[in-house]
Amino acid sequence: MICTIQRKTTKHQIDLSKPLDISIPLRASKENVNAWYVEEPKIFPVRTDEWVGNVKEGGDVNFNNIHFNPHAHGTHTECVGHITEEIHSINENLKRFFFYAEVITVVPEKQDKDYIISKKQLQFAIGNKKREAIVIRTLPNFTDKKSMQYSHTNPPYLTEDAAIYLREKGIDHLLIDLPSVDKEKDDGELLAHNAFWNTNGNIRLNATITEFIYVANRIEDGAYYLNLQIAPFENDATPSKPILYKIKK
Repeated sequence: MICTIQRKTTKHQIDLSKPLDISIPLRASKENVNAWYVEEPKIFPVRTDEWVGNVKEGGDVNFNNIHFNPHAHGTHTECVGHITEEIHSINENLKRFFFYAEVITVVPEKQDKDYIISKKQLQFAIGNKKREAIVIRTLPNFTDKKSMQYSHTNPPYLTEDAAIYLREKGIDHLLIDLPSVDKEKDDGELLAHNAFWNTNGNIRLNATITEFIYVANRIEDGAYYLNLQIAPFENDATPSKPILYKIKK
């Protein structure tokens, strides 16, 4: 399934039969990835006095409730409504789903008691490339990122300058394999979120941040096409399934 994409004066080809899934699935388990001090997700059948939504228990169908938090329990995509008093919905603001993207790998730098991703690191990794989306993989990159319990661990984060750089670079979609682009405990400043969405200027309603991705080591750094798939929730954030497609040489 070869697709040809015309980008300005350049034609790219991708194979739609070879998707590279960089999402983390949600599981009803304490081993599910988690952050922000909430319990694990729960998936359980609907029960009434006369019926149960579970075939093994005698029901005619499986009919489950799902209790989870999109920010805490896996790959999710959020809009500026995540940090504004005014309500903004990711479903209303994300209208395109295919983007020219760059995968980069960075080793967070030690800064006092924190580990940060700096503007300098992003400048070195991106250079003069023009992209609509950036996919950031951090090292070390073990598979335990899919089950990490991040609460109270002070994970790495982007500096405010790094987020400003991405915004000024024209990147509208930021994807990262951490629970947040900001420091876990920052007294609510959310410097990187605010900088990327430009909340002190012309707010970038079309821009999105996707957190809790997992980019396998077999996926090389470089240019890809990104299909940013979301569930149509009218909410500031929604579970998402970002898919990369390698560009054929």
